[in-house]
Amino acid sequence: MTQLSTTVPADSSSLPQEAQLSPTASWGELLSGRNAWRAVAVTGGVALHAINVHIVTTVLPSVVQDIGGVAWYAWNTTLFVVASILGATLSARLLQGLGPRRGYLAALALFVFGSMVCALAPSMAWMLAGRTVQGLGGGVLAAFSYALIRYMFDPRLWPRAVALVSGMWGVATLCGPAVGGVFAQLGHWRWAFWALLPVALVQALIVYAQMPAHAGDSDDAGKAPPAALPLTQIVLLITSALCIAMASLFSTPLAQVAVVVVGLALGWAVARVDRHASVRLLPTGAYALFTPLGAIYASVALLLIGTTTEIFVPYFLQHLHGFSPLAAGYLTAAMAGGWSAASLLSSGRTGAGAERMLRLGPVVGTLSLAVLALLMPVARMEPVLQTICMGLALAGAGFGVGAGWPHLLTRVLSLAKPGEENLASTSITTVQLYGMAVGAAVAGLVANAAGLTQPGGNAGAQSAAVWLFASFAVAPALAALLARRIVGKRG
Repeated sequence: MTQLSTTVPADSSSLPQEAQLSPTASWGELLSGRNAWRAVAVTGGVALHAINVHIVTTVLPSVVQDIGGVAWYAWNTTLFVVASILGATLSARLLQGLGPRRGYLAALALFVFGSMVCALAPSMAWMLAGRTVQGLGGGVLAAFSYALIRYMFDPRLWPRAVALVSGMWGVATLCGPAVGGVFAQLGHWRWAFWALLPVALVQALIVYAQMPAHAGDSDDAGKAPPAALPLTQIVLLITSALCIAMASLFSTPLAQVAVVVVGLALGWAVARVDRHASVRLLPTGAYALFTPLGAIYASVALLLIGTTTEIFVPYFLQHLHGFSPLAAGYLTAAMAGGWSAASLLSSGRTGAGAERMLRLGPVVGTLSLAVLALLMPVARMEPVLQTICMGLALAGAGFGVGAGWPHLLTRVLSLAKPGEENLASTSITTVQLYGMAVGAAVAGLVANAAGLTQPGGNAGAQSAAVWLFASFAVAPALAALLARRIVGKRG
């Protein structure tokens, strides 16, 4: 799955002023002595969350084969992401009310409980309940990992700590498919969830020993008035994603279209309410599509929608191409690998070079999804060559997001009104998660309507693969059009 985390500052301009004025410390200073244990305390939660994301992507085909529920396949991602939105949004208040240590441990407890429900699930309904609880705890853990950096380290260590937290998604790309693939291949997918529990216990002990009890220098730090939340907008946003997901439950096309329209209308209502709200969800100008800032937010949502096709890739690889769960998990992870590699390669570019990456990324993403629409349904060439081509196409779909990702964030910060820089940076995550939730919901609707459940079997899976990748190629294509507006003006 695509990276789920609080937005990482692309450069030091998005860090607090004291971090910008201090010289950056070395990696050795961060990863030695007590700082090393504190780094584990901060990054362990997001690592656990990220590894779980890739584990579930890998084992889900085995889950539906065992307990059924293929019609609800995409709901595993939709409910997880929707709950993550809620968890990430509530994290600031949880940090303020319980303090770093107790807040972190509470989020870990939620995550563990959700994992236990998944491991014991006798039916898809129980699995979805567990995934929802997992998402709620995971969303808090992901948000806490960045929020706690300022309380755990000296300002000059902050840039290194931010990079380390972000790097946990790369670690998850290597570990998650291995854990999920091995257990699924042995016929014991439930143990993939149980395996998370001892890791969570060790993390809890480290957090208890290393993390401060209060979010500040004094015991009174946690007694400030609670941070205000845009509750109306959050409720509308979550309801919008869930409503779109519910369209797959209706059998007639007219009913499905009607429910999707209602879901999109609720998304439009978020914009209407937020424009006049005293506590905003997105910064000023974010809803104006014909401005550079509005085009950036729309591009983020569209690019993330395109990558949600990833949730069905292991299913297609196993059922249509005979891949083992382990091989399917690692080939699917090529999309996350492409995103990470493109971000690293692109982050150092400036000026015209950055603009080229902003234009190139969505084009590569569109072409890659089109190639997958041709190659994923049927074998068109020698198996090894077909596997290489599918892997490159999956990496290309991730490249489509990663190529422009650092530059999208820096442009958000430069275009935001004075005083709204922090809101602009953190709201990228809200848009990212909403795009993923909508993408997962629509992916489930398209796959089911194209025949994944009826008639099912290989014929249904082939039809679903064609329609899914072909239709979702439209999303990065629209982002490619918006790229002209993004690079056309400077903040």
